[in-house]
Amino acid sequence: MKIQALGHVVVNVTDVERSEKFYNELLGLPICARFNEDGMKMTFFSLGNHHDLAISQVSDGEIAGENSSGLNHVAFCIGDSIEQLKQAKTEIDAAGITVMPIDHDVTQSLYFDDPDGNSVEVYVDVSDVWKKDPQRVAKVAPLDI
Repeated sequence: MKIQALGHVVVNVTDVERSEKFYNELLGLPICARFNEDGMKMTFFSLGNHHDLAISQVSDGEIAGENSSGLNHVAFCIGDSIEQLKQAKTEIDAAGITVMPIDHDVTQSLYFDDPDGNSVEVYVDVSDVWKKDPQRVAKVAPLDI
């Protein structure tokens, strides 16, 4: 078996409507479908595939801590210029969400949490140096933005 591409990511959330607004209205992910049967609620988002991201409502229990097992973060490429990242930061800041800017050398990123504490990254591709030096993908440095 050989994996050809990432199919989709499903994130567990405690309030599907609240998270739908976050992913759709703030991040701009288009909704392609909804499921609501037998107590299970899901929203599916598409960026060109049948679906790329889904959110699934779990019990209204306590939000897991950052060191819990499970998903670490979901990352979305938003372009290839620092101006695009600055605009994203302006929009996220306006929503009252704290961001952590990081320079990964090949990408420049903003990390922040969704309403359930799931980590989200939006990034711009800024270099293809990883093609010659794959280790550069692992660089982590503060980003002044």
